[in-house]
Amino acid sequence: MKRDNPLALLRLVWRARKPSALSDMPAVRNDFWLRRGYEAMTFFGFIVTATQQEADHINGRMTPLKRHEMIHLRQAQSTGNSWLRFYFLYLWHYLRALPQNRRMKNAAYRLNPFEIEAYAHMYEPDYLDRPADEWRRWARMKPRQRLKLFKTCE
Repeated sequence: MKRDNPLALLRLVWRARKPSALSDMPAVRNDFWLRRGYEAMTFFGFIVTATQQEADHINGRMTPLKRHEMIHLRQAQSTGNSWLRFYFLYLWHYLRALPQNRRMKNAAYRLNPFEIEAYAHMYEPDYLDRPADEWRRWARMKPRQRLKLFKTCE
């Protein structure tokens, strides 16, 4: 199966608007950046999915998956209204948690404060009515502390 061109994502960056200018994010198909096991990702104001069927499903309604990605939009709004700052902080927290991958599979992703908030509230229909800034509380903890809390909740 032929994979999508990664350069096609540059068009999305070119069309990107500030997070505060968005009230919704359209889903588009591009399977290049999605790793196995992930259904979607937020990319400069768009929800990127691996298949057109998934994109159509997300565009038609507010699903928990879409709400998860929309929480990332609210988080970008809370990080200085900048996609670049949001992605910088996301990467920073991911890299800080990377050593925890020895203790838990995919820990760098699962212990990321942005992901903790998005997963915790993706089933709450009214969560998008407020600013998404709970990630800040998680960010103040060290990754090892988040891991300890995460393991006690399993």
